[in-house]
Amino acid sequence: MTFNELGLTEPILKALKDEGYTNPTPIQQQAIPILLKGKDLLGVAQTGTGKTAAFGIPILHHLYKAGQQQGKRKIKALVVTPTRELAIQIGESFTAYGKYTGLRNTVIFGGVKQGKQVNVLGNGVDILVATPGRLLDLINQGFISLRDVEYAVLDEADQMLDMGFIHDIKKLIAKLPPDRQSLFFSATMPKTIVALSRKLLGDFEQVTIKPQQATAERVEQGVYFVSKTNKPKLLVHLLEDRGNDSVLVFSRTKHGANKIVKKLGQSNIEAAAIHGNKSQAARQKALGAFKEGKLKVLVATDIAARGIDVAELALVVNYDLPNVPETYVHRIGRTGRASASGIAISFCDVEERDYLRDIEKLIKQSVPRLPDHPFMDDVPTESTPIKPKNQPNKNRNRNRNRNRNRSNNSRNRNKGGGHKER
Repeated sequence: MTFNELGLTEPILKALKDEGYTNPTPIQQQAIPILLKGKDLLGVAQTGTGKTAAFGIPILHHLYKAGQQQGKRKIKALVVTPTRELAIQIGESFTAYGKYTGLRNTVIFGGVKQGKQVNVLGNGVDILVATPGRLLDLINQGFISLRDVEYAVLDEADQMLDMGFIHDIKKLIAKLPPDRQSLFFSATMPKTIVALSRKLLGDFEQVTIKPQQATAERVEQGVYFVSKTNKPKLLVHLLEDRGNDSVLVFSRTKHGANKIVKKLGQSNIEAAAIHGNKSQAARQKALGAFKEGKLKVLVATDIAARGIDVAELALVVNYDLPNVPETYVHRIGRTGRASASGIAISFCDVEERDYLRDIEKLIKQSVPRLPDHPFMDDVPTESTPIKPKNQPNKNRNRNRNRNRNRSNNSRNRNKGGGHKER
């Protein structure tokens, strides 16, 4: 199937041709016809499969067919997404796909002054891409009205609903017209989130692409066992061996990301960190340099990395294994996007072995153990596999023996003259 066979308007087809798009991806091929019919949709597909185009193209098609608005433009389509980087990326996609339609879109997010965003909104837009906090703030100030919205998209729905955004989302849903088309898109969709989605969506259809394949099939995976102390040394060794490849390093915390950048700097490896405590200007500068190839190493937290889409990203390093297994899928999906191949390497210290076990359970495969490295210490190898959760450890045995000895001592004291309780 080609995009020409989907019945899209000529201006959109022309823009897609400019972008080099010929054949829709599986999520696009299944989702676009449903959305063109006006149905609500819950779409689940792994990262890098083209979800933004899957919802963006039908919205542009509907709005263009409806004709240009008379007078000041009112917001007809709303896309809500968890991070600033992802919002910007989605806005760029709408601009690219809709460049011949005459439709206007803008992006709003927190962390910057609102003046410029308010000015653009004052001139009128057809499509608004926003993060929840800034969106609610400008609604409360009277700068935004959602009463004319006909298309509402919740992107990265699992994160939006499962990581503290649920109250904001409920407030936004309450402000939307009931007669609208609602779209939920995500790379993962746990059962609890599906149940919640059913309450928020109307009469919807669901599209799930390869649910049994939890990880990007073109990504080569591997894990190094290494102590927490030696992780910085192993990372430096790995980066020096990779040469000029672009490498995305994941840290579990903001403080950890800063610390990694500092350690790399001490080894004369230039890197930058992006996370929630960085200013928007700093984050965009670092991300821009990374995308342009001027910066080879970017260290990110999970939320900040949601908007990273780099075509030639050769390697992802999980410096810290995530404690939520679905997050692993998102992380390694940053490489091996579309038709490209990629490599994802994880570091696992003794405290992260349970995380690795949970990840392997989710993806239904064992992450290959990589050969010994120069910084091996007291870590498991192929000959010393990770213990199952139900196998008692030495401390548990030690405590059990200690309790048994205490009990025996107590019995001996009772036998010596005290009243023995039956």
